[in-house]
Amino acid sequence: MRINKYIASCGVTSRRKADELVLSGKVFVNGEKVTDFIDVDEEHDIVEVNGERIFREKTKYYIALNKPVGYITSVGDDRGRKSVTDLTTDIEARIFPIGRLDYNTSGLLLMTNDGDFANNIMHPSRKIYKTYVAHISGFPTPKTLDSLKRGIELSDGVTSPAKVKVIKAYPSSCDVEISIYEGRKRQVRRMFEAIGYEVLELCRISVGNVMLGNIPEGRWRHLTKQEIAFFKKSAERVHK
Repeated sequence: MRINKYIASCGVTSRRKADELVLSGKVFVNGEKVTDFIDVDEEHDIVEVNGERIFREKTKYYIALNKPVGYITSVGDDRGRKSVTDLTTDIEARIFPIGRLDYNTSGLLLMTNDGDFANNIMHPSRKIYKTYVAHISGFPTPKTLDSLKRGIELSDGVTSPAKVKVIKAYPSSCDVEISIYEGRKRQVRRMFEAIGYEVLELCRISVGNVMLGNIPEGRWRHLTKQEIAFFKKSAERVHK
């Protein structure tokens, strides 16, 4: 098995992040640093990542977490900030976030120890929509929101078309529901900034067919068989 796929299957991180670990020299096989994508034999080779030996988890976990504001979606942090992995210590396996949510963003975060499953969800070709509720300053006009629906120019290129609608108005602000399938850094906040509105609060309420629902903040639930099947079928459609 390729070293990056093996790392992902051990629940260390996603396949793409595993590539980065290999290329940055943080992976050792039988005591020797590797920086290319060699094959490993899990029965005989000793694989270490960041100085820790890893093993493949036999049980696969797929969970939906309600991430609070003030948690990072990395498995570790050199600044001592709280991580979403601190909220899943009752799971007897090493799991990692699928994608990311900003430190100041709350809501639905999927986590797993299945690297292939994570890669299928994050790959842009899958076009899996993620829906957010953004509480923003002011009241954008329908014409202004249309620019988000068509795609808007950001520093890293034009965004793909979004689904956007105002769902609630307040005296000096409003709630806007926005759905995108890209995963650029701070994308939703940057999109609203580009049309002149500040995002005051941001919460993700769904990913694909998985809804945040009534999961308490800081708690999690297992994905259903139907939810897992949705993502696997999405990957199959793209392959075909």
